[in-house]
Formats: sequence, structure tokens, C-alpha cells
Amino acid sequence: MNERAINFARALLLTLPAVLWAGAAAAHGVAEGDKSFLQAASGMQLLPYLYLGAKHMVTGYDHLLFLFGVIFFLYRMKDIGLYVTLFAVGHSTTLLFGVLSGTHVNPYLIDAIIGLSVVYKAFDNLGGFQRVFGVQPDTRAAVLIFGFFHGFGLATKLQDFSLSPDGLIPNMLAFNVGVEIGQLLALAAILIAMSFWRRTQAFTRQAFAANVLLMSAGFVLTGYQLTGYFQT
Repeated sequence: MNERAINFARALLLTLPAVLWAGAAAAHGVAEGDKSFLQAASGMQLLPYLYLGAKHMVTGYDHLLFLFGVIFFLYRMKDIGLYVTLFAVGHSTTLLFGVLSGTHVNPYLIDAIIGLSVVYKAFDNLGGFQRVFGVQPDTRAAVLIFGFFHGFGLATKLQDFSLSPDGLIPNMLAFNVGVEIGQLLALAAILIAMSFWRRTQAFTRQAFAANVLLMSAGFVLTGYQLTGYFQT
């Protein structure tokens, strides 16, 4: 196997939490150009909303970190498909419900919980629940529940804009499809890198450090959002 490819995959995965450290404020953020489009768009704009949904997922550090933690020790595609589907169902449900119903939740608190979802999965990967509490939570239920919070996190951002009611339902459906497409693209890249890394002898040793970094990134995101909550 190409040693350079292995080193690249390892570096990519080990530095993923650091991306959040450098860009915590960007999680669930919307670029200025995208904001202008969302506020000015009227009628059905299926392709643009599809693109924006995919773009959000590919650049959503919080989503990627959580998914990275979820699939970290999953080797069978059947298991990966199950957990990713559970996350997608949760994420899609609250994203559509939050925007279409106008249900609003404090965005800082929601994003703080999303940060804790990253902490939870890293702690779980480290065997923390068994070692500290002597129990093992149902990981499938946890992924679904945290998927609900991730969806609400994006819904709160979209609610900040005066979205036109004309074509809102099909536009939101297209946006949601784009989110899932972006999730699949990001997940494919992570899995390719993981496949190289897992074949190295150092994976077991580095897996511990990677999850410690992942947990640290989750705490950073949580702390950032809680600071914003108490300052507003």
C-alpha cells in the first residue's frame, strides 16, 4: 500500500477535530452570499436549495465530527448504513418540522447540545460508559436522538431569514435532499481515509488519541455556544 496515502489519511482524520477548534463559529453558519439568496428567493428554487443543503453538510464541522465518531469503529457497511440512516431520519425530521412549523428553539442551547453529541460519541468510543458508569447506552437510540438536535440546529439558522412562503415546502424538501447528498459525499471521503488508516499497525494506539481530540473538539464547541448564550 502507498505509504504516502496512508500518512495522508491518518493526518486527515487526526486533524479533523482541529478544524472545529479553528472554525467553531462556522458550525451551522450560512455564508453571506447564501443569506442574500435565501432572503431574496421566491417561488420554487429546487436546484439552488439542493446545492445549499449539500454545501451545508459538507462544510458543517459539527455534523462531520459527530459522524466521524459514529463510524469510527464500524467496519461492516450494513452497520454504517443503519447508523447513518438513523441520523438522517432524525436530522431530516426536525429540520423540516422546525422550519415549516415555525417552532423556534434557542440556537445557542441547541448547538451546545450538538457539541455534547460529539463529546458523547467520543466518550462512548473510548469505552467510558462501561468503565465509569458500568452501563452501555443504546447507541442506535442515541444517534437518532442527537440527529433530532442536529436538525433543529440548522432549522434555527434558517428561521433567522425571512423565507418566502411561496414554494417553501418543495424548497425545504430539496434542501433536505441536498443535506443527505452532502452527508453521503462527506461520509464517503471519511470512509476512504479510514480504510487506509485502519490497515496500519498504529491504528489501535492512535485511535485513543483521535477520540480524545474528538472529545476536546466537542467541549470546545459546547463552551463556545454556552458563552454566546450567557452573553446574549
